[in-house]
Amino acid sequence: MKVLLIGSGGREHALAWKIAQSPLLTKLFAAPGNPGIGEHATLVSLDVEDHGAVIAFAKENAIDFVVVGPEAPLVAGLADDLRDAGIATFGPSRAAARLEGSKGFTKDLCARYNIPTGAYQRFKAAEPAKAYVREQGAPIVIKADGLAAGKGVTVAMTQDEALAAIDDCFDGAFGAAGAEVVVEAFLDGEEASFFCLCDGKTALALATAQDHKRVGDGDTGPNTGGMGAYSPAPVMTPEMVERTMKEIIEPTMRGMAQDGHAFSGVFFAGLMITRKGPELIEYNVRFGDPECQVLMMRLKSDLLPMLYATATGTLDQIKAEWSDDAALTVVLASKGYPAGYDKNTPIDHIPEASDEAKVFHAGTAIKDGQLVATGGRVLNVTAIGKTVSEAQSRAYALASNVQWENGFSRSDIGWQAVAREKGK
Repeated sequence: MKVLLIGSGGREHALAWKIAQSPLLTKLFAAPGNPGIGEHATLVSLDVEDHGAVIAFAKENAIDFVVVGPEAPLVAGLADDLRDAGIATFGPSRAAARLEGSKGFTKDLCARYNIPTGAYQRFKAAEPAKAYVREQGAPIVIKADGLAAGKGVTVAMTQDEALAAIDDCFDGAFGAAGAEVVVEAFLDGEEASFFCLCDGKTALALATAQDHKRVGDGDTGPNTGGMGAYSPAPVMTPEMVERTMKEIIEPTMRGMAQDGHAFSGVFFAGLMITRKGPELIEYNVRFGDPECQVLMMRLKSDLLPMLYATATGTLDQIKAEWSDDAALTVVLASKGYPAGYDKNTPIDHIPEASDEAKVFHAGTAIKDGQLVATGGRVLNVTAIGKTVSEAQSRAYALASNVQWENGFSRSDIGWQAVAREKGK
């Protein structure tokens, strides 16, 4: 099978690394890819916003299957256009991708189909949103409705913080994404990421993970796209997984089909495990980043037939086998992230991968023969171990061998799971 992978981040590097191991693969292309992905795939400098160019490349190169990694091309309808051209594609339609593309769309779906989530209101202007915040009080959550690269969410612990977040959205801090705002109840509990393949009629639960959104140790500072993750998430017991499937995933799958936009791709449910059980914080319609990196390290099954079965409606024939080991990834980010940071800073050395640990590239490029950091989140140092503690020490040991002066990381990824293991 000839495969084209769309994307250039750490998630796509992890997918490329895993797809490249498939005996079904004859050739893997990636557009636009990154230097790490280039170890496993032929990089193609395609403009993925130009759907015609992507289709033309796929036809000229007899591509059998396209895997779309990031959310923006899905929300823009790339999967629809590829399928219309007769090319099998992993990823939801534009209509189904609204689960991530519009927070309000998802909240309305939850209300219609009785899916547990925080109470909410949608607003198209600042003053009514502020009046609602004053009425509800804090803590409260303010979300830009559209795609904001993981940065359009403020968990406001004070009323003033919430009012300022509303102003940010309507003053254009997140561009068009903030033209509408969702204000929702603060959910108290432990967060978890739950992943599930879905072909429109069958849902296959994958592994669980826990992300670390805040930039600083001890979960302090502003939200980021994710500073590290580990899998599995201890809070997701077998009973909690079963409840999540029954109460959240299956009603979503049925509801989307009933509303005329059956979902095909990966559900990434951001959950809060509250006293009542699992509640939905939000949906993403692609693998998490950096959660994908830890999932791929633990997945024993061949990924390619799993993705292909999802795309072709044959997921009922697939099982997924996972390692009992834990996996943990530490994000090395550019100093200053998630605010302003220097670009094109040199990365002088990346340590070799082993069976237990690997560095995935997230925001890198080659400039004048030198590997440089081009993004906020740049490298994902990922390791496996019998316990989260073992995976954590392996990941940080490998990270200490990365030579990149402008990089920083949190020093406590996995802290909740490690504390659990130590019985604290």
